Amino acid sequence: MDKQSFTKALALLKKESKKRNFTQTIDLIITLKDLNLKNPDDQVDFFVTVHNTIGKPQKVCALVGPDLFDEAKKVCDEAIPQNKFEDYKDKKKAKSLAKKYEYFIAQGSLMKDIAAVFGRTFGPRGKMPNPKVGAVIVAKPQIKPLYERLQKTVRLSAKKEPVIHVTIGKEDMKEEEITDNAIYIFDQLIHHLPKENNNVKGVFIKFTMSKPVKV
Repeated sequence: MDKQSFTKALALLKKESKKRNFTQTIDLIITLKDLNLKNPDDQVDFFVTVHNTIGKPQKVCALVGPDLFDEAKKVCDEAIPQNKFEDYKDKKKAKSLAKKYEYFIAQGSLMKDIAAVFGRTFGPRGKMPNPKVGAVIVAKPQIKPLYERLQKTVRLSAKKEPVIHVTIGKEDMKEEEITDNAIYIFDQLIHHLPKENNNVKGVFIKFTMSKPVKV
């Protein structure tokens, strides 16, 4: 996927889409081929931090001990202290929490407790604090930079179906920012595929309430 083909598709999407009374998100959809998703080596699951915002806040919850709680509460959308973990053994509460946040960050020394309480609920939903994105922390100064980085981070995942579907921005963003996000995500994906471009079947973009446009 090159810049010219993407900008043409973006212009066509804007031209053909009905105007809505809210600012729509823009999604990038990449269909894959010649992958055996039963084979873990062919599965896709990694994080990409783009250069620009993706246009919508990424809500972050911190699971921390008393030494990190004040800083986490100040920076994150919510902080749950260690002495409140037990409350989330209630599955309904844990499920509600998982739905509420895109990312969870955790104090490294508490990961055993976090896994015991939240693992069954968070694990299948891909919401456990993930070291791959730096979400397991040990000190206060890590919290704010991590929170800011997560605002520009997306997860590319194709484990059951050969399709990547990810938000790359909002329709009121600058065209060059949307384009940069899309190209960067695509390039990062290519490096993770065993046959690189040859594993890509098609690339599309769409608004929240529009039909996809082929890039």
